[in-house]
Amino acid sequence: MKKACFTLLFGAFSYASLAQKPATDVMIVGCDHLNQIYKADKPTTDVLTPQGQQNISRFTAAIAKYQPDMLVVEALPEEQPRIDSLYALYRQDKLALAALPGGRSEIYQVAFRLGKQLQLPNIYCANAPGGTSQGILRTGQNIEVYQQAGQELSKAASSLKAELEGGSLPLYRYLAAINQPELYNLVYRLRYVTPARVVNSRFTNPDAAVDTAFINPRYIGAELISVFKNRDYKIYSNVVVQALQTRPKRVLALFGAAHIGSLQSIFASDPEFRVVESRKYLKK
Repeated sequence: MKKACFTLLFGAFSYASLAQKPATDVMIVGCDHLNQIYKADKPTTDVLTPQGQQNISRFTAAIAKYQPDMLVVEALPEEQPRIDSLYALYRQDKLALAALPGGRSEIYQVAFRLGKQLQLPNIYCANAPGGTSQGILRTGQNIEVYQQAGQELSKAASSLKAELEGGSLPLYRYLAAINQPELYNLVYRLRYVTPARVVNSRFTNPDAAVDTAFINPRYIGAELISVFKNRDYKIYSNVVVQALQTRPKRVLALFGAAHIGSLQSIFASDPEFRVVESRKYLKK
């Protein structure tokens, strides 16, 4: 009897497995915040110049080859009405981005451009509140390991930014570079791996996003990881809930490069999604 029940259950499981819909592709595209890298005395950092527009058009054209049918951006869901309104104007050629406050933002310069090119009716806001500064972890046993990882990342990022500002690295190649594993994995290890080695301390000047009432000093580094990861899981939740409604075949999520490794790892654990690496389309 038990064997018969097991056979029936296994058969039902096998049938359900075969009946599952194909996995949805998801590609996390990292983009530095274009408003933040802009320096008035460094023309190559300005996406609004003719050269900047040429480079951002090339970047957009590259990721457009992925042909997403759902596009999500790093904006809070509460901003959806504003994004909807601006995107509608943009699709009608009635929005001058150069005159818009924050008009250099990658949401406008990349997502709007991409959405219009692919004739997508909506661009979805999938960001989540939370996160904190990596700098609140300053003391503790093994802190030197964490500090060394931070220095390694800072050196690599500063070198890239210096090349961009100096004009030897065009904006397209700069954005392509931050989508390569050798760089975004440095960020991933610094935020989600190395801190776990730091123990027995307290955060220095934590902000309101960190609920210190539940922080265990013994696991201070792991506590920092959980703050970052908590935000990423909320972002993931926003994406998958929206995907349940729109049923896309290919999702493209445009986020800061610090999120690439973490979001990829989360989606990789979800059998309903298949991670596509952006480097497939963004060659160095």
